Amino acid sequence: QVQLVESGGGLAQAGGSLRLSCAASGRFRFVKIMGWYRQAPGKQQEFVADIGDGDSPNYADAVKDRFTISRHAAENTMYLQMDGLRPEDTAVYYCNTVGVGLDGRAQIGWGQGTQVTVSS
Repeated sequence: QVQLVESGGGLAQAGGSLRLSCAASGRFRFVKIMGWYRQAPGKQQEFVADIGDGDSPNYADAVKDRFTISRHAAENTMYLQMDGLRPEDTAVYYCNTVGVGLDGRAQIGWGQGTQVTVSS
C-alpha cells in the first residue's frame, strides 16, 4: 500500500501563493499518476490536477493557468504550486496516487488532506 504525506497547506490572502508537497512511500512497483483533489465544506470532492509518469500534466478548468503541478520521480514527491489564489480555492486538498503494486495490481492511495484557506 502506498503511503502519502502532504504538507504546505495553510492560510493565504487572495492573490497569494502556496506550495503543496506530497511524498509517497511504501512498497510498490511504481507510481503511474500523482494528483490532487480538493473538497470544500458541503461540496463534493473535485479533481484539481494530476501528472503522469511521463510528466504530462492535467488541470481542472478552475485552476488552469494558476496552479502548476510537478513531480520529482527520484524522490517520489509531487508538488502543487498555487498562484493567484481565490477564496473559492478554500478546501481540504488531498494527495492521490494511481500506481502498480508489487503484485502487478492497480493501487490507489490517498493522503489524509491538508487545509488551504484563502481570505479576501
